[in-house]
Amino acid sequence: MKRIAILALAAATIISGCRKIEVDGDGDNNNGGGGTNENLILSGKINTDRTLKTGNTYKLRGIVYVVDGAKLTIEPGVIVQGEKSSRGTLVITRGTQILANGTLDKPIVFTSDAATPAMGDWGGIVILGRAKTNTSYNGTAGLGEIEGGVNNSEGLGLYGGADDNDNSGILKYVRIEYPGYAFLPDKELNGLTLGGVGKGTTIDYVQVSNAADDSFEWFGGSVDCKHLIAYKGLDDDWDMDNGFSGRVQFGISMRDSMVGDVSQSNGFEIDNDAGGSSLLPQTNAIFSNMTVIGPRATLTNIGNSNFRRAIHTRRNSAVSIFNSVIMGWPTGWNLDAGLGSPTDLNYSAASPKSYFSNTILAGNNTQFTYTASASAPTGWTTAELQNYFNRAGGGNTALTNTTDVMLGAAFKHDGSADWNPTAGSPALTGSDFSNSKVSNSFFTSTTYRGACGSGDTWWKTWTRFF
Repeated sequence: MKRIAILALAAATIISGCRKIEVDGDGDNNNGGGGTNENLILSGKINTDRTLKTGNTYKLRGIVYVVDGAKLTIEPGVIVQGEKSSRGTLVITRGTQILANGTLDKPIVFTSDAATPAMGDWGGIVILGRAKTNTSYNGTAGLGEIEGGVNNSEGLGLYGGADDNDNSGILKYVRIEYPGYAFLPDKELNGLTLGGVGKGTTIDYVQVSNAADDSFEWFGGSVDCKHLIAYKGLDDDWDMDNGFSGRVQFGISMRDSMVGDVSQSNGFEIDNDAGGSSLLPQTNAIFSNMTVIGPRATLTNIGNSNFRRAIHTRRNSAVSIFNSVIMGWPTGWNLDAGLGSPTDLNYSAASPKSYFSNTILAGNNTQFTYTASASAPTGWTTAELQNYFNRAGGGNTALTNTTDVMLGAAFKHDGSADWNPTAGSPALTGSDFSNSKVSNSFFTSTTYRGACGSGDTWWKTWTRFF
């Protein structure tokens, strides 16, 4: 009897072990239940509402598209692994939603499935919406094809439209680790790619770590974001183009001083479009309370030679930066008017489109560089850019060393960094929210400059620094 029972148990185990958990993209990918019968491998298309349950670890196999108006709900504490061997990638297509609403103590984690994870193991998260953009695709203005090779014959990689209030869902208390890869040169997947995402979408408390391209990139769209962290990415921390018009407050970025991209790594990379055209909507996003930490703790540090600028403003962009701390870069601010309509006109006009105000530049080997337009020079030089920075009422501060900012431990690479200002820090004061671009209900008025005040904790508990 014991032998029979053992054989029966073994048979049951074999049958149970052979259950199908991989989804083949034909509709089986929509099992919303939890427990032992739930499919844990996501592949192909999710075409009806699906919930990923707390307590489970899921795997993205290849490019996974949410389609046909479906909603992908992810409960707090869920882990989603991108499969390294298939470059697992999650694409939220136009008209669908991701509802990833984690909590402070139970963040949602997207990471690699590798035993020893590394930068660029999987493709990251791509969210595509129906907000306005200045790009075009196959002759259709306002429609764009997202980078990274995710578009297909069904157009599942297209973004853009006419609805700036479009809602692609929620990312809140979410970590994205080891994502991004170069599909082709200048056609990369990032940590979080946002194409034409509307301001009905919530992006709040999101950390991207060890991305193999940009940590965050916005292609057009109007989405507002708060509490973002770009940690040890390869290329740019905050990249925007094709008419991004959203607002961003409270962002921290930190670099690994030895890891830079051959395409040149920057803090901000800001374009209207690739040609510097006057197409609308113009890239005119507004950033406030950013702490952008570069690779150089001191002026004598070198690190990777591919690091360039904290801020690269170019190609007729009209982005504004307020109340921020930017430090430790080879160059602080490079305003490049060399292609398209001269970018400095957006700052110097009688009614400027752009502002750079109440911001600290510290410990940058060269604080300012200016590249003039060869076809339509305005007379600006590097000296004029510096004069603009020092203008009356601008509220900006230039400091020689990073230590002059007096942050807790801004350059610790062992997971113990602290970006809060200490007693006596010039970052504790000097902010100003009187400009109409930041005097609205989205922006939280602070007395301090940078992403953190004294004793601030918003960037703790749900995050991971490694």
